[in-house]
Amino acid sequence: MNPAPPPSPDKRALRARLRAARDAFVAGDPPPIAPPAAFLGRLRPGLIVASYLPLGSEADPLLLARAAIEAGCTLALPRTTSREATIAFHAFSEGEAIETGPFGLRQPHADAPVVRPDILLVPLVGFDDACNRLGQGAGHYDRALAALPDAWPIGIAWDVQRVAALPVDPWDRPLAGIVTETGFLERTTPQ
Repeated sequence: MNPAPPPSPDKRALRARLRAARDAFVAGDPPPIAPPAAFLGRLRPGLIVASYLPLGSEADPLLLARAAIEAGCTLALPRTTSREATIAFHAFSEGEAIETGPFGLRQPHADAPVVRPDILLVPLVGFDDACNRLGQGAGHYDRALAALPDAWPIGIAWDVQRVAALPVDPWDRPLAGIVTETGFLERTTPQ
């Protein structure tokens, strides 16, 4: 359980700029993010799809989570206890109780079954054309992606969060693709 290194000044400034852009975009009542064909084509009964409950102006994966449930997948949500803790994914069904965890994260109770996701819907602050992801800075998802090398990680974002190129550190994990309100960007280079 290695904590994330301190963020570089470039990443800190970029996070602030992209959060402001995201906040402004969401204030304009953005359209929902629809599941792309690449996502729908992977869904099978019994798969575990990890989603998240958005905080603030994070892009909402609701329609993708619903599509997964309709396809017979099990839904999971992340749960953490601190900045340094590894994310655990717990099975979750609509209507089950949610509690507030660190950073205001809305998460399932600790007694919900821990599961290993096949597909991860990942929140982010920024992304680039190579599907690199800029997260909140604690390294939770970088560690989760490293621990789940066979999972298919898809970022959920607004187009305003896209930049030409992100600063990438050795511990940063690229995503397989990014879904936005206008479409799907798939990584074309091997990991």
